[in-house]
Amino acid sequence: MAEAHQAVAFQFTVTPEGVDFRLSREALKHVYLSGINSWKKRLIRIKNGILRGVYPGSPTSWLVVVMATVGSSFCNVDVSLGLVGCIQRCLPQGCGPYQTPQTRALLSMAIFSTGVWVTGIFFFRQTLKLLLSYHGWMFEMHGKTSNLTRIWAYLESVRPLLDDEEYYRMEMLAKEFQNKTAPRLQKYLVLKSWWASNYVSDWWEEYIYLRGRSPLMVNSNYYVMDLVLIKNTDVQAARLGNTIHAMIMYRRKLDREEIKPVMALGIVPMCSYQMERMFNTTRVPGKETDVLQHLSDSRHVAVYHKGRFFKLWLYEGSRLLKPQDLEMQFQRILDDPSPPQPGEEKLAALTAGGRVEWAQARQAFFSSGKNKAALEAIERAAFFVALDEESYRYDPEDEASLSLYGKALLHGNCYNRWFDKSFTLISFKNGQLGLNAEHAWADAPIIGHLWEFVLGTDSFHLGYTETGHCLGKPNPALPPPTRLQWDIPKQCQAVIESSYQVAKALADDVELYCFQFLPFGKGLIKKCRTSPDAFVQIALQLAHFRDRGKFCLTYEASMTRMFREGRTETVRSCTSESTAFVQAMVEKSHAKADLRDLFQKAAKKHQNMYRLAMTGAGIDRHLFCLYLVSKYLGVSSPFLAEVLSEPWRLSTSQIPQSQIRMFDPEQHPNHLGAGGGFGPVADDGYGVSYMIAGENTIFFHISSKFSSSETNAQRFGNHIRQALLDLADLFQVPKTDS
Repeated sequence: MAEAHQAVAFQFTVTPEGVDFRLSREALKHVYLSGINSWKKRLIRIKNGILRGVYPGSPTSWLVVVMATVGSSFCNVDVSLGLVGCIQRCLPQGCGPYQTPQTRALLSMAIFSTGVWVTGIFFFRQTLKLLLSYHGWMFEMHGKTSNLTRIWAYLESVRPLLDDEEYYRMEMLAKEFQNKTAPRLQKYLVLKSWWASNYVSDWWEEYIYLRGRSPLMVNSNYYVMDLVLIKNTDVQAARLGNTIHAMIMYRRKLDREEIKPVMALGIVPMCSYQMERMFNTTRVPGKETDVLQHLSDSRHVAVYHKGRFFKLWLYEGSRLLKPQDLEMQFQRILDDPSPPQPGEEKLAALTAGGRVEWAQARQAFFSSGKNKAALEAIERAAFFVALDEESYRYDPEDEASLSLYGKALLHGNCYNRWFDKSFTLISFKNGQLGLNAEHAWADAPIIGHLWEFVLGTDSFHLGYTETGHCLGKPNPALPPPTRLQWDIPKQCQAVIESSYQVAKALADDVELYCFQFLPFGKGLIKKCRTSPDAFVQIALQLAHFRDRGKFCLTYEASMTRMFREGRTETVRSCTSESTAFVQAMVEKSHAKADLRDLFQKAAKKHQNMYRLAMTGAGIDRHLFCLYLVSKYLGVSSPFLAEVLSEPWRLSTSQIPQSQIRMFDPEQHPNHLGAGGGFGPVADDGYGVSYMIAGENTIFFHISSKFSSSETNAQRFGNHIRQALLDLADLFQVPKTDS
């Protein structure tokens, strides 16, 4: 087998004459080339480390400073004000490299120049840090921000959801917390902020994600769709060849630190820390908490097809396989007629069920022998690839096609995705693709950055032949992918079946409604003189009130990546201003001018809250950390307990696009992804993600649970459509039929 052939560098046998070593030249060649590749990567990282360490200086700038100092000396100008002479007198006397006056003078000037250079770098970096820490530019055009503390900002956010008596009780709890408990808890957070690079992110990752014991599928993982208005090829293996080649090209750029940071509003660079664990990462289950296992490198992917698991090498020696070689390898898997081994077909259901059950099964059945080796091949893979036998694609003439496509990406058949991997690349029989991503290691914009690069590279740089195959001729001498070998006993098969039933019940309960809103997009929304995100969020409030007849606590995710290792903050979209507008719209007795005024107030409030969240002045992450400190100290806080127990019955997220300019969207308007989605956060609530896809369209992904009699994803989607049209009509924005 190819795997064994590459893994064993030498063999030996014992003979009467002694030990006879039999070296495998081919295996040694792979070891040698792998080492060369590893050292190349190390040298690149060392070089980048040096350049990063002296940023914004450079070796060239150091040389310029030295030459300027030496040149001024030859012109009898002492720019050091006597410091060069002092350094020269401090150099050791005697023979050796310092014996000539000229050498001592040059060395002194080099030391002085280096000191000036380092001092300049230090002051420049401190100045840059102060400039990047200034977030006032986000508010300058929109007036002053509120002076309320986070606690009182919280009270403001829940005011429209509480009656007078409930609000008074909450106000009393908040006052008690602010005067008695909060100062003590805050001291610990201040101390942590001095010690840690980010006082929120590590706790957020551990307690929100890794300590969760419910299934990852639907509850945590999310999905991302392919380009939906064009198709590059119908050949499944060819599409995978180009896509995976592009992904490893991206990983190479990531390893070499050649990817430019995303800029917030084109002005301030955002932290790229989350990208570090994009590849070679697996979430390993534990009984109490999971662990993220990240490797520095991985040279293979794990593949699932028709109930079988394969290991597919991405390199031949130190050379990355070309797209046509990868196509050939995937075609070999697709053509492989071998049946699944006992217990193999539904094995991945373990990653879709409860975390405790998976941790126990892993320890009992996968800690030694064949099963351990096969599981390590999956967990140590760069990522996971699922080859589906079904075909899904968005057909604008068949609206249900987008929802079916989304359901397949969200959970599949509950055992054809490895939900623990950082992401699973899903390939359908007709060449359509998608992703299912684990959430603990990073947030959606990170995987979106990779996906934009991959889709752009696939469409505009790699290309296909007229028959839909990858360009170039493959190398037929490559060893085929390796089947992973399992020995799964009956007891383990029973656990697998139990996890599958749990996952299937969860998947069957999810209602997903996806649709493309065609009447207008970002272009016409801007004519309303508001941000597109605020426009959609207010439409969601109007739609939800029409759907449920009441308001609810609303979550919108905002990024905090302008801070080191920042992740997200919550924007509480249900505000007093938005509820006032919604109630006025529902009453149908107000003049359009009054409604527009109420809308603008709600939009400005939302935009201000979004900016506050982005600049670290949000509410929820701070209260979350105070709650954790209170638990560590054993301090009881009725206020924090109530804040952290409130359900988010409307959880929303805008999907970013065009993070990378791979092509001109005006010249290629049909190169649009439909974004992605996630499951409902509350059993009786909705999950809504949306992507404002260019100037003329918006994609929505709405999830709920069939088991709730109060929710219906399609009904809510229809309310969203109507709310958007009503807002456009309010501003008399021209629109077409939906």
